Amino acid sequence: MESDSAIESEAYAWMRGHLAGFIRFDGERVAIKIAPLADGRFVAPVMVAMLIAADTVIELPDDGENDLHLMMSLEKFDERADADGCADRWRTYHGDPADVNWAWITVDAAKFRGYFIDGEVFCAPNALATGEAGVCRAINATQRDLVRAAIHAQFRTDATDPLVVGVDPLGFDVRRQFGVLRLRAPRGIAICDEGSALNALKALANDPEQAARTAPKVL
Repeated sequence: MESDSAIESEAYAWMRGHLAGFIRFDGERVAIKIAPLADGRFVAPVMVAMLIAADTVIELPDDGENDLHLMMSLEKFDERADADGCADRWRTYHGDPADVNWAWITVDAAKFRGYFIDGEVFCAPNALATGEAGVCRAINATQRDLVRAAIHAQFRTDATDPLVVGVDPLGFDVRRQFGVLRLRAPRGIAICDEGSALNALKALANDPEQAARTAPKVL
């Protein structure tokens, strides 16, 4: 039997590796894509009906018994008054949205593989937030081939034009033609700056066995 901390870590890693799924509200179920924010919340374009629903649950990536089910609170915000650029961050991850209403999303609780998990597990701030943009710019400017190699090693798939859109101590969010995938940092490497980010990518690209051990169970 896995420990509580192991299940929590696995559930958090699963969430960060699946930023697209479905949202259930008032008997409806529609597709949704979310993007992580620096303070541990998430952001998404939503329907008005989602904002006024009594209960909302996001399924990542689907509603199987081994998938992640997140009970959420949604808080509407006006993009025109959004000084932190939350809506633009979502666009960086996913492109232009179909809906024009925006919401901050906070995880209240979760169910994962039969375990119930407190929402605080999923709300950890990004310790690399202040340097994230610079690390992403540096990697995208000079290390695209390294990112491609890391993706190939971890997922056994090719990415024509990968773009690193997010980074935190545990890994990279990479946008490609068919959505965002998660490159998990190798065990023993915590990303804290540009140098450690490059070391993580090199370790993934140059050690296929390490990359395979790090890869999520489902792409």
